[in-house]
Amino acid sequence: MTTHAPQAAQSVTLPASLDEAVTALTAMPAAVPVAGGTDLMAAVNSGLLRPTGLVGLGRISEIRGWHYQDGHALLGAGLTHARMGRPDFAALIPALAAAARAAGPPQIRNAGTLGGNIVTAAPTGDALPVLAALEATLVVAGPDGSRRETPVSHLLAGRDMLQPAELVGFVRVPLLHAPQVFLKATGRTGPGRATASVAVVLDPARRGVRCAVGAVAPMPLRPMEAEQWIASLIDWDGERGLAQEALTAFGEYVAAACIPEAAPPPDGGEAQPLPPAVLHLRRTVAALARRALGRALS
Repeated sequence: MTTHAPQAAQSVTLPASLDEAVTALTAMPAAVPVAGGTDLMAAVNSGLLRPTGLVGLGRISEIRGWHYQDGHALLGAGLTHARMGRPDFAALIPALAAAARAAGPPQIRNAGTLGGNIVTAAPTGDALPVLAALEATLVVAGPDGSRRETPVSHLLAGRDMLQPAELVGFVRVPLLHAPQVFLKATGRTGPGRATASVAVVLDPARRGVRCAVGAVAPMPLRPMEAEQWIASLIDWDGERGLAQEALTAFGEYVAAACIPEAAPPPDGGEAQPLPPAVLHLRRTVAALARRALGRALS
């Protein structure tokens, strides 16, 4: 697993079911669960983490697939980015498939998992803005076979953290059967960490537009006023198209909501202008939001 820290873990447990994994974590509170290990082992190799034990989740078949349940897809937390990027999954949840395909080079996509992306909660996690826009919920497994659900946004915001020995088992995603788009900008050509990302999801049944912006804050941001405004302009019973001016205004609305102007100082003086790098980031978010909505409506 690593050449730099051969003594990092004193014990490794490989459970065959979700409940066995919870039992192992209950017995070893200091152990760390690991699936793909793309983030965990990077922390071990850099000396930031020295787990006393590992609970490997790779043998738990129940969390490596998905099934349908009451108009939702119940996605196993062990789904890899590579699996989510395949055409059959893309037909189910297009934006999540696009995010999975953009998650990094093949070795990362083959190992990294949906659950790891959520629990690591890195601001640049590509799946996170998509899950926020879809208003997905987590199915959390706990001791004694317990299961509870919590919105993904609550976990990412720190409003409902995982308790000791709890594991994310599944992600419940509504099947909207409507256009959805994920776009990201990176600092270089090819796969890389996002400097900004945007997910746009149409919900015709509720005549709504949902948008989430990633990588510009510690968690995905939902510009709800911008969502409500643009949804009011769409002819949901017609062709749903919008003029370019409306798309541009939406992008600027989203960017201003997620990267606001600096507040004026308490003494009543003038607010300082945003630094050039922040202005560039704001323009990037505006462009991504404009393009994502345009593609969703086309």
